[in-house]
Amino acid sequence: MKTILVTGSNGQVGNELKVYSNQVPNYNFIFLDRELLDIAEEGALSEFISKNQIESEIIAVINAAAYTAVDLAEKEEALAYAVNTLGPYYLAKETKKLGIKFVHISTDYVFDGKNWLPYLETDVKNPLSVYGKTKSKGEDLVMQEDADAIIIRTSWVYSKFGKNFFKTIAKLGREKKQLNVVDDQIGTPTWAGDIARASFLAAISKQKGIYHFTNEGIASWYDFAFEIIKEYGLSCSVIPVSTKDYGGSLVDRPHYSVLNKQKFFKDFEFEKFHWRTRLSQLVLDSAVL
Repeated sequence: MKTILVTGSNGQVGNELKVYSNQVPNYNFIFLDRELLDIAEEGALSEFISKNQIESEIIAVINAAAYTAVDLAEKEEALAYAVNTLGPYYLAKETKKLGIKFVHISTDYVFDGKNWLPYLETDVKNPLSVYGKTKSKGEDLVMQEDADAIIIRTSWVYSKFGKNFFKTIAKLGREKKQLNVVDDQIGTPTWAGDIARASFLAAISKQKGIYHFTNEGIASWYDFAFEIIKEYGLSCSVIPVSTKDYGGSLVDRPHYSVLNKQKFFKDFEFEKFHWRTRLSQLVLDSAVL
């Protein structure tokens, strides 16, 4: 049986891969958290494989591990660098040496958000934050080390797992009468379950290089919050505010980070879903709140 190793198994994409793995016959998944495999330690992957004497054929590693605390990264730059830059680099070195596929999940934050057209994979990167810079450098080192790897950039990830905007708004919408939400940052909310499926398809493919993947449509954070409140039928009012007036953040965030996904849908068979459709489906999951 073919085996796929998944790092960052306790994150949103990692947890959704656990769910999705039950729907995939003929593949064995091994899910690794930081205690089992610290990607920031060089040689950790090879040591894990050797130590555990994995008998089935390992065909790919999906790296869903990341330091994603955007504001906190400004104060914890060394940790963000270790996880977002060194981790992917070490994994790429080892997967290349072992002759197995490497799929790395990256972010829209590698761009500065000054475009007003969806970003192509080939557009010049210019990250604004420590988080974006460490992810961008991680991409560079991965492609430098393993030209056969796949990088999937995505954006505004949400799910029923972990901490994310969707769960925060759903919680606050039950507790407060009014929420102020930024309306001048534009992107695409993307369900982690679809990213999980996209990463699996990448792992078993012969493709290589950088791909953009998100759900369909665009939204501001205000639009996203408004739809969450509406889907749950909550009485909380959502008030649009500018980033400048909202304040409270240490980080300049991209004002426009919509990603052009044509390359991904050209090379992979994958049904397109609008972000509102996926949000409605997730709200129906009684386990969310």
